Amino acid sequence: MDPRDFRRVAGRFATGVAVVSTVADGVDHAMTVNAFSSVSLEPLLVLFCAEKIARFHAAVLTAGRWAVSVLPESAQDVSQWFATRGRPLGAHLGDWRFERGPMTGAAIFSGALASLECRTHAVHDGGDHSIVVGEVLGAHAPETEDRPLLYYGGRYQRLT
Repeated sequence: MDPRDFRRVAGRFATGVAVVSTVADGVDHAMTVNAFSSVSLEPLLVLFCAEKIARFHAAVLTAGRWAVSVLPESAQDVSQWFATRGRPLGAHLGDWRFERGPMTGAAIFSGALASLECRTHAVHDGGDHSIVVGEVLGAHAPETEDRPLLYYGGRYQRLT
């Protein structure tokens, strides 16, 4: 099957958009993901997928602890920044406001619809990606009227 056809078909599944962040050897790392899902209630597990050649991949596996920030539709610029390859490490988190997660030390972005802090539970081979399964250590969902940032058909979308 042609990978372009596969991407077009897979792109028909609407997903939310999140940023996963970690701190490895004192350096912040973050990456936009749309391959994120809850996995289990007992124990509490979630997963995300990380491309093996991405700098973030090595960082999150080294750190073993990470945070997920579920983005509101107003944060498309945040998503685009953390989806950009080759950002300089010194300014890796850019000018985006965040707080450090109390359980992981990882960045949790201001305005997130929800956030989770996790420790790596398992890593599975997923072809050119790794499937990183995390045990949820803490979760937060502030009261908000904001709507989620969505990705569908190869572009950002909004609920109407």
